[in-house]
Formats: sequence, structure tokens, C-alpha cells
Amino acid sequence: MFWRQHQRKMFLLVVYVDIIITVDDAHVIVDLKCYLQKHCKTKDLKSLRYFLGIEVARSRRGITLSQRKYVLDILSEACMLGCRDADALIEANVKLLLD
Repeated sequence: MFWRQHQRKMFLLVVYVDIIITVDDAHVIVDLKCYLQKHCKTKDLKSLRYFLGIEVARSRRGITLSQRKYVLDILSEACMLGCRDADALIEANVKLLLD
């Protein structure tokens, strides 16, 4: 992850095969994309929807991150899609002892 603060604006650049750019000023994103395209071979995938198994959804209230698809894929691989959930076998907030 790279970050930079410039003219009272801060932006993040996350690189993991794909590059994610986020900043509160769209002009900075455009400038950075142009810079990267001049110096690297890049492809603009537009708005981020999935990253490392995390679904990214935007609304007027903000950004929501979810791993629903990832969990469903795991359940599918384990042939457990039709299984029902169960209550936890242990009470919440129980302190465990060494013995």
C-alpha cells in the first residue's frame, strides 16, 4: 500500500496484482491513472467490485465490504450449500481456563 498527501488531499494506492486507487477527489484519480498508463502497461477496470474475495458495494450511505460470495464458494466446495446453520456450541463471552 502506498499513500500520499498532496494539497490537503490524501490518496491510497493498493497493489496486489490489480491496483486499487482511492481518494476523495476524482481529478487526482484521473491524473494518477494517466501517469501510470504513461509508465506502465495498465488496464482500467473502472469501479472496484471484488478484491481478494471481498465484494465492494457502494451506496449513498458509504461503502460496504462483504465476503458472502467467498463463503458461498467455500460451502459449495465442501458440498454444504444446503446445510442449515446451528447455534454455537459454546456460550458467548465464556472465559476459557488453561486446564
